[in-house]
Amino acid sequence: MMLQGCNTKTVSDQDKASQKLNLKKDKDQDGIRNEDDQCPETAGPIENKGCPWPDTDGDGIIDKDDACPTVAGPEENNGCPWPDTDGDGILDKDDACPTVPGLPEYNGCPKPKAAVAMEVESVITPYRQPSYQHSAKYNKTIKKPSGKNRGYDNEAYDRLVENPFELTKNQPLSTFSIDVDNASYSNVRRMIQDGEVDKDAVRIEEMVNYFKYNYPQPKNRQPFSINTELGSAPWNPNHKLLKIGLKGKNIPMNNLPPSNIVFLIDTSGSMEAENKLPLLRSSLKILLDQLRPTDKVAIVVYAGSAGVVLPPTSVAEKIKITDALDHLSAGGSTAGGEGIELAYKLAQESFIKGGNNRVILATDGDFNVGASSKGDLESLIEEKRKSGVFLTCLGYGMGNYKDNKMETLADKGNGNYAYIDNLQEANKFLGREFAGNLYAIAKDVKIQIEFNPKYVKSYRLIGYENRKLRNEDFTNDKVDAGELGSGHTVTALYEIIPANSNSEFVPKQNLLKYAKASATKEFGDELGTVKFRYKTPQGSKSAEIVQVIKNSDTPKAGSDFKFVSSVAWFGLVLRDSKLIKRKSLAEIESLARQNTGKDPEGYRTGFLQMVRDYRNFNK
Repeated sequence: MMLQGCNTKTVSDQDKASQKLNLKKDKDQDGIRNEDDQCPETAGPIENKGCPWPDTDGDGIIDKDDACPTVAGPEENNGCPWPDTDGDGILDKDDACPTVPGLPEYNGCPKPKAAVAMEVESVITPYRQPSYQHSAKYNKTIKKPSGKNRGYDNEAYDRLVENPFELTKNQPLSTFSIDVDNASYSNVRRMIQDGEVDKDAVRIEEMVNYFKYNYPQPKNRQPFSINTELGSAPWNPNHKLLKIGLKGKNIPMNNLPPSNIVFLIDTSGSMEAENKLPLLRSSLKILLDQLRPTDKVAIVVYAGSAGVVLPPTSVAEKIKITDALDHLSAGGSTAGGEGIELAYKLAQESFIKGGNNRVILATDGDFNVGASSKGDLESLIEEKRKSGVFLTCLGYGMGNYKDNKMETLADKGNGNYAYIDNLQEANKFLGREFAGNLYAIAKDVKIQIEFNPKYVKSYRLIGYENRKLRNEDFTNDKVDAGELGSGHTVTALYEIIPANSNSEFVPKQNLLKYAKASATKEFGDELGTVKFRYKTPQGSKSAEIVQVIKNSDTPKAGSDFKFVSSVAWFGLVLRDSKLIKRKSLAEIESLARQNTGKDPEGYRTGFLQMVRDYRNFNK
């Protein structure tokens, strides 16, 4: 943490058994010699170099114990103010629906549909006349103002609050978990094709990570390479953009560990549509084609209850497995919790030590029997991840799609998450990129960056809103984080306001009486230091890699840098960001078009088409 100036906070008594130095050598009598004491006139503990622990926000909780050291908050919330995520005036701790605005009389939840329907009925009924029953004039359907395919009312997305700019002097550290999911990109693509986008479905980090970037292979037996690049932020010309990229080590197919995979398939009535169970069958057959005879597959299904359709079976018996898939049909309610229990039980019974043990959940996420709430599923999956079995979630369909539950399961279950909207997407995730998506080479990968206030006045992380960690969680091996697969790339972007910039987006700074005016050491042209922590797939103790980022003039921004900037820019526009100046879709399209580079699969060209489609229905 950054040392603060000498405060007048009370500190714990020094060890009475320690020998006191005379006043000449130890002016404040805290047991630390004057020349080694950062605050020689005020007693403080040796762990903070002789200074008392600061309490920047004055809430009575010292910064080292305060999860929000720059904002006052109660002790019972670790020094953070109680949030009100949905802005309905009811604090999350008292809000039964913390991500959806609601009313006090319904404990923070929206008025139930049944109650609304009764009110509407009571208003309409007195005015109904039999003679009007077949008149178009009096039977209008109220429609949303936009969208060709308006079926999103029953879809569920967690509300995201855009990351704000942080003052480097107050908070030089930023910590988050990597995110290898890319479900948001294909889901947003589907929404754009339908002519309507829910901004909370837009997770910018998942849009950025849908694409692969040209990062080098790791060296010196490290599991991943670390790559940084600094350039201009196209949406705020006076700002900089820092790109941090990881590239997982490519493991040849022959060297991949044997797999023990359980397909957990939702066969409830909501999966009957053509873009659900039929597409799901075809998707899993693509995966089967990638597996080897030494790998095993089992199938568990769930509807009103869960059951085993196929016990663990060698992929050498592929016909037997495909026959089982072909005989699946949809019907009934959705006991997702029971299905998860059974799938993990089967995976554990066939557990391969040192192997790739994984449950692949394929569903629309519409659980409605048993453990079905987001909280229930989160607790269940957190317990199951202790088994050493990883999780992949495949989302299908629309209309009743529950993105929030799918993302929670993948996030809390040592896993990843993709949205399969067509067979091409299935080929991408389960075919071309299957090794990176299904074979983890590192788990609980965390990133922490410390910015140098000499060069960075303020910064913000683009995306990763629901992957941010407390700074102290970086070294806590009990805190879960994301996984990195064989050959996988992960990219994160920071928008930086340089120290010499007078940007309108710089947060207002409180004048602090005791804060030091400058750092006590010089660090040359270091822009910052980035640290990475990770565990091996079967490990429980993390290792750390450290890399310094220089502020020196960087080479002209490369094609990858400009393309990833265009993707993030489009995401910011879709989310209606209040922190960007330029919002021109034509500029975004132009930047992307000039930097598609080699595009053998056509994914970058597909992004261009997305931007064009969005421009067309926003004219």
